[in-house]
Amino acid sequence: MSTTEARLELLLPQEIRARLDDRAVVYLPLGTIEWHCEHLPVGLDALTAHGVCLRAATRDGGLVYPALYYGTGGGHSLYPWTVMMETDREIAAEILRTLARLHDFGVQLAVLFSGHFADGQLAMIDGIVETWRAAGNPMKVIATAVNHIEGLPFGPDHAGIFETTLLGGLWPDRVQLDRLPSIKAAPLAPGDAWEEGRHDPKHPLWGIVGPDPRTYDARQGPPLVAVSVEWLIARVRRELGGS
Repeated sequence: MSTTEARLELLLPQEIRARLDDRAVVYLPLGTIEWHCEHLPVGLDALTAHGVCLRAATRDGGLVYPALYYGTGGGHSLYPWTVMMETDREIAAEILRTLARLHDFGVQLAVLFSGHFADGQLAMIDGIVETWRAAGNPMKVIATAVNHIEGLPFGPDHAGIFETTLLGGLWPDRVQLDRLPSIKAAPLAPGDAWEEGRHDPKHPLWGIVGPDPRTYDARQGPPLVAVSVEWLIARVRRELGGS
């Protein structure tokens, strides 16, 4: 099955109805426009969330809503080409309205899946679920994020080896390590991975939080995507009672 068949925005109404009859699940991928250093695209968070959701829906059924490229929280809000909302109020209102309409359309489960996992973003999606459930709405809603995926070979980071590898497994041409100085030209001191110095524009890995992405191996991308997709499918199936 082509991945385009799960993309809501590309489908005709009868195609939407057919997919929902088979699996009444809609994935809502969430992300940001945010600096991910010179070697990665600024839309990485939404691109990875959308890519994982799309593969899960293609494999297991359901629909994927267009990715939302607005997020909140984190330490990169003033970096170049970053548009971060100062509060979650506007984003939460938009998502809650979307959930209400999905309920009207007969969706049984909505999955908020965020590629941006700053504390503020995670608190927002958890709060949305609490608000939805407190209102007594019958449609199920779950909230999770890429940093919640279990069984990963790398720990989550920001533009480090994890996000570089995950993005590379989905959009290999969008990883351009030649935009960074070589390890030989700019070696890192031991323990540098999480240092505040990464927020200094003069640092060779300016804005990267986590292990050095220059050790990236493109062959590890597809397996990392596969682990992520399998985990998300299992999470959805548990919510649906194992079906």
